[in-house]
Amino acid sequence: MIDPASRPGTPAQVQLGDDGRLRHFIDIEGLPKALLTEILDTADSFRGVQEAQVKKVPLLRGKTVANLFFENSTRTRATFELAAKRLSADVLNLDIKTSSTAKGETLLDTLQNLEAMQADAFVVRHSDSGAAHFIASQVTPRVAIINAGDGRHAHPTQAMLDMLTIRRHKGDFSKLRVAIVGDILHSRVARSQILALNTLGAAEVRVVAPRTLLPVDVEALGCRVFTRLSEGLAGADVVIALRLQKERMDGALLPSESEFYRHYGLTRDSLAWAHPEAIVMHPGPINRGVEIESAVADGPRSVILDQVTNGIAVRMAVLSMAVSGQTREREQRRQESQV
Repeated sequence: MIDPASRPGTPAQVQLGDDGRLRHFIDIEGLPKALLTEILDTADSFRGVQEAQVKKVPLLRGKTVANLFFENSTRTRATFELAAKRLSADVLNLDIKTSSTAKGETLLDTLQNLEAMQADAFVVRHSDSGAAHFIASQVTPRVAIINAGDGRHAHPTQAMLDMLTIRRHKGDFSKLRVAIVGDILHSRVARSQILALNTLGAAEVRVVAPRTLLPVDVEALGCRVFTRLSEGLAGADVVIALRLQKERMDGALLPSESEFYRHYGLTRDSLAWAHPEAIVMHPGPINRGVEIESAVADGPRSVILDQVTNGIAVRMAVLSMAVSGQTREREQRRQESQV
């Protein structure tokens, strides 16, 4: 049964309350620059929590966050769990493989049972594009839904932790040329990064890949397309390498990994085409010797470990903002019902 309070519509419409504040975090598309900046500013404030002796704040005390990962993940799931715990929330990690969904219970029934247990937020990773949007709009609209990656569609918290990392190292987005290199076709991260960079006003967003790993009409997202690494990296201030997602590939899209590395791998030699002060990023997990050389991944320009640290702060920000938005709406409904 569909909740009558659901809000069908675009992800942007579903994500925001009547006051324009965050109530779900599903996709970057359609969100205003002011809101993305608020997420970054809030995350920046939480960086201090991570450096404190007691790494906790009471913002979500008494709240419950359920991690629902229908796809395998280590880093994303761990950082969401740490983020929720540092906000003082109770955390439920549902093992989908041994849950009732494996015994025949529908996803809808599982989610509605968790909602009945008074869960306040669901962190959802799913192989189907649009799964988080469906849950937020049609299944449990009064629970804050955070998209931890859906199919090839979006990974908004990864994009925002990347934006925080870029902002902390480079400052003003309006002066930056950013090159995203690798498997653009299968990457939900790339799509979210492109949208976030354009919303925040980056001077130029580039994607660099062989034609077989480029989506049709990728330029429509707001980027320049390059098939030669030397041209795509020329003068770039930020270089983001993407993992080859072999688990999502159908057919022979590449001759071999070694051939990809020879033409598109980030090495000390190829990085020389970028700006001398360019930073190197990777959303992980890293395939060393496939998309990036170890000397680059571990080198002085790499900010990959900063991305991981910033991931906790960004996920703290998004969880606190979305749950707060849902709490405000519940209080408003309560007051209206008493009038």
